[in-house]
Amino acid sequence: MKFMASKPPKPAPAAPKVRPADEDGGSVVLERRTQKTKPPQMYQVVMLNDDYTPMEFVVVVIQEFFNKDRETATQIMLKIHLDGKGVCGVYSRDVAQSKVDQVQQAARQAGHPLQCVSEPVE
Repeated sequence: MKFMASKPPKPAPAAPKVRPADEDGGSVVLERRTQKTKPPQMYQVVMLNDDYTPMEFVVVVIQEFFNKDRETATQIMLKIHLDGKGVCGVYSRDVAQSKVDQVQQAARQAGHPLQCVSEPVE
């Protein structure tokens, strides 16, 4: 009776690199590989223009949720008004989504159709 393996056997794992011991009594030192981590993907919070939300409300929302001073908030609001959209801030994914939710909830409570989205920064 013959039995056949369904998969070929796996090779033995390679041994870690070992530097030869100098004249220090025969101790062995393993080399450590440094791991490189990438920073997290960042997301920009973008407000979209509409014809119904008052400009002053947009300025107040930018000041309140994005911690901008009145002048900066007004500049962002004008960019939204003139270009159709404007970036209010750049955050990690979870923080950006929280900001979007806060803005949309405030707009709904005030009865405005203001739209806000988050998109990855390229």
